[in-house]
Amino acid sequence: MTVPPQQPGPHAQPGQFAQPGQFAQPGQPMPQGQQAQQRPQAAYTQPGQHTHAPVNPDGTQFAPPRDGVNAPAPAESLVLTDEDAHLREVLLRVRAETSKAVVGQAQAVEGILLALLVQGHVLLEGVPGVAKTLLVRSIAQSLDLDSQRVQFTPDLMPGDITGSMVYDAKSGDFSFREGPVFTNLLIADEINRTPPKTQSALLESMEERQVTVDGTSRRLTPPFLVAATQNPIEYEGTYPLPEAQLDRFLFKLVLGLPDRDTEFSILRRHAEGFDAHRLRDAGIERVAGPEELLRAGARAAQVHCAPQVIAYIVDIVQATRQAPSLALGVSPRGATRLLAASQAKAWLSGRGYITPDDVKSLVAMTFRHRIALRPEAQMEGADIDRVLASIVESVNVPR
Repeated sequence: MTVPPQQPGPHAQPGQFAQPGQFAQPGQPMPQGQQAQQRPQAAYTQPGQHTHAPVNPDGTQFAPPRDGVNAPAPAESLVLTDEDAHLREVLLRVRAETSKAVVGQAQAVEGILLALLVQGHVLLEGVPGVAKTLLVRSIAQSLDLDSQRVQFTPDLMPGDITGSMVYDAKSGDFSFREGPVFTNLLIADEINRTPPKTQSALLESMEERQVTVDGTSRRLTPPFLVAATQNPIEYEGTYPLPEAQLDRFLFKLVLGLPDRDTEFSILRRHAEGFDAHRLRDAGIERVAGPEELLRAGARAAQVHCAPQVIAYIVDIVQATRQAPSLALGVSPRGATRLLAASQAKAWLSGRGYITPDDVKSLVAMTFRHRIALRPEAQMEGADIDRVLASIVESVNVPR
């Protein structure tokens, strides 16, 4: 037995998406005479119907509020311990330490923290000079992670990243010389400026956490994260990343230009002697290490996700595949990555269970690089983030 979904308001028509040439904006009605596409409606579980359905201690069905705050914990939620509190505290201090070198970019800092918790990779996109590389270096220093930076150029070879076999004249044999990928945090600067042959050298290390050279596989030491940067305004002499590689990034984080107050703070800091090339002089302290990060990630992976919330993620993913303005929807890998990121966000917020708002807040950064607009939508000036926002608004939120 299922509960009929609530009747949506004027800003959310379930299963309705704009026809080609239109884009679903919140509050925009469907034109007369056009038939809306229908998508399957999720069935939400009644208390007692599913053995894992979340219930409150008094036996009533658990229903998280829209803001996800002050919600009673479901019976199956992860019980947070003192160790959880300690790990959360030290990881949240990363924000304060990073702010000693980088002003603003709070969303990017949170995105990289979540990626580290779930062992994902991030693609940082922004115009030159918005502190993409400095941000990653600052986080690596505060977490005592070994980091390597590679400037991707047209003449870069795969062996320059993964390492290669080198002949030793003394022993008369070949030995393996590790490349910069053997680190905790690899900064792939301007990754779209190197040919696909070299870009693909990262695929195995990103997905399998290993490097295979001359028929021998070598494991990478966890945690391992690739933080790749790219410039969105200069495409001459660049090689766009293929879809197969884009899908391996957990997040695409867009770093925008600062507002007036933020830029004033940046200039004032430089006037007082800050030098981005001497990061250690900024006073960034070590707040945690690789061991704490791995323990925190293991705890975040145990955060409870109710069947209703899983159905909510599935509905959003299915909707991206049916939207007329999109030529490519989200893959199953994208759905699993959104689930893992939502678990990490809930844990970092001090909860042992996921709320729908955890999911909604991560949809844009998790999906914006996994979908593609149709040519006619691009010609009419459609924006991927706005399309995703309208899709999310069209999907019923579980109660």
